[in-house]
Amino acid sequence: MKIEEQTVDSVVVVSLDGRVDGSTAPDLEKHISDVVERGNTQILLDCSKMDYISSAGLRVVLVGAKKCQQGGGKLTLCTLRATCKSVMEVSGFLTMLDYYDTRESALAAQS
Repeated sequence: MKIEEQTVDSVVVVSLDGRVDGSTAPDLEKHISDVVERGNTQILLDCSKMDYISSAGLRVVLVGAKKCQQGGGKLTLCTLRATCKSVMEVSGFLTMLDYYDTRESALAAQS
């Protein structure tokens, strides 16, 4: 998995490319923790290039969302591919987290 980060206004956009599974989830968890520790609690996970997420990946997203919330912000998801979106829907994540079909609409909602 490849993780890229950019800041748009006050939102840290974390773009995921590849698989978020048991072997890569710790990298994502560390990245989100580092962002929050720098004082950035508005995080947008851009999942347009993420092609798989396991239960370990789901746990990291949930832990990241809680860290953001504890800091007064929130973690938002955007641009999920069909298979990953299905996993998120079945697991109930899309009822717990804000989700947007486009990166632009997610950024507009967070500003």
